[in-house]
This record gives sequence, C-alpha cells and structure tokens, in this order.
Amino acid sequence: LGFALHPSCALIVWLSAVLAAQRFGYVGLAALASIPLLWSPAAFRRWLGLMYRARWLLLTLWLILAYNAPGDAWLDQSWAPTYEGMAEGGLQVARLSVMLLWLAWLFVRLGREQLVSGVWGLLQPVSVLGMQVERLVVRLSLVLENLQGPQEQGGWRRMLQVATHDVAGPDCMRLSAMPWRFRDTSVVVACVAGLLGAVVL
Repeated sequence: LGFALHPSCALIVWLSAVLAAQRFGYVGLAALASIPLLWSPAAFRRWLGLMYRARWLLLTLWLILAYNAPGDAWLDQSWAPTYEGMAEGGLQVARLSVMLLWLAWLFVRLGREQLVSGVWGLLQPVSVLGMQVERLVVRLSLVLENLQGPQEQGGWRRMLQVATHDVAGPDCMRLSAMPWRFRDTSVVVACVAGLLGAVVL
C-alpha cells in the first residue's frame, strides 16, 4: 500500500471516501476508516491534530442534533436531549471524524506542490469551458503556503480587509507533472465501484 499515486488520483480517492462516508453507518465507517490507517499509518498523528482543532465544531454539531431531533427525552427529563437526537448526532460526528481522517491521509500522501498539481490535473477538462484554471491554482497554492505558517491572532480580519498595497508572493510557480499509470486507473475504477455500491446499499 506504499505505492505512489498520481496527485489527481489521490484527490479522486479522497473525494470518493468523503461521499461514501455520508451513506455509511458505524460498521461501514469503521471499515472506511481502516483504509487510510493501513495505507498511511502516519495519517493517524495528523488526524489527531485535525480532531483537536475541530473539537468545538464536533461538540457543537452533536449538541445541535441531540437537542433538535424529535423523540423521547433522555431519562424523561425535559431539559435533556432525545435518544434519537443523540443517535443522529453521534453518527454525524463519526462521519465527520472519518472525513477528517481521510483529509489527514491526503495531506500525508501529498505535499503542497503535489496537491496543487492534482487540482490542476482535475481541472484541465473544464478549462475548455473558459474557466481560468491558472488563477484558481495559483490562489490555492498561496492559501496552502499561508496555512503552513503560524497564524497570528486576528489575522483573519486582515485577510477580509481590502489590501491597499501589493501582497508579496512568488514570481513563478512550478508544477511537477507525474505520469498517470495503469494502477491509477485501477484505483479510480475501484473507487467509483465502491461509491456506486455505497449509494445502492
């Protein structure tokens, strides 16, 4: 499982896993979560960091679903969430956790340049429609580069403000082209088949 994937193929695998997670219950999610852990064990540590950052989002999601779903109140208390809400909240938190695990896998498998190269490859078919793929890829590269550095307090406010000066950035950007191999096609076919199976089941 340590073979290298084409960056665009890795993005297709990640997207297929994210879409499939929306259809699975706990058993399916457990099986889906085992794949990135076996494929890239280093993703586990990255996943823990993502889970820590998203802890308040996960808690908020669970509380919203637990208290807003109709059903029988927990322990027959008027202030308590419903059993149905807690079950739905737990399932959605599990789904989001698996999605974060696959995102960690993607970050481990692909560096910034490979990720940008993968997006470039996926967007090539739509470039014939007049979409400015170059601008989107350059902006994605700048965002990823900015996220790698330490974030200053209140930095997001400055990002929302209209800049009155030139923003420093690279004069050029290189994309490494990796050949598409037969195994990439096999992986994509397997992902499509698995995704269709998840939808049908």
